[in-house]
Amino acid sequence: MNQKHNPPTNNRNSTKGSEQLGRLFLQLRRMERQPRVFGEAGPLTPTEVHTIDAIGCDAGILMSELAARLGVTKGAVTQLVGRLEGKDLVKRTPHPEDSRAVMVSLTDKGKTAYHQHEILHHHFYNQLREHLNEEEISIFEKGIETLVRILRE
Repeated sequence: MNQKHNPPTNNRNSTKGSEQLGRLFLQLRRMERQPRVFGEAGPLTPTEVHTIDAIGCDAGILMSELAARLGVTKGAVTQLVGRLEGKDLVKRTPHPEDSRAVMVSLTDKGKTAYHQHEILHHHFYNQLREHLNEEEISIFEKGIETLVRILRE
């Protein structure tokens, strides 16, 4: 649904918001390059740990489904999984019913990284709760959803 947006009426506020958004993107780009240690899994980039998060601790996921979940090509997910396999964080297995399909699941070491990442997210939300009330957190989350949707368009 395409909506027509009116230009901002207060140029000063839109400039300030644009500058803050630019700073946020720069900070996220810096964070993307900085590996973080996730227990015995060692240092992982955000891309690697979010791949682990997308795989989850369940029985496994099809490689094609993982690519769709991450919004990347099958070739890109193959490279990511190869890198994580080299770190003994994931394993590939043939699909039990479809010989053409490949399943990927977490090793015990990968599950440790998954749980450490969950702890990191809980810590982040605890920090947010120190500064924002529940209504402000809800507005923050809605703003993030909107931003992601706009960036995907």
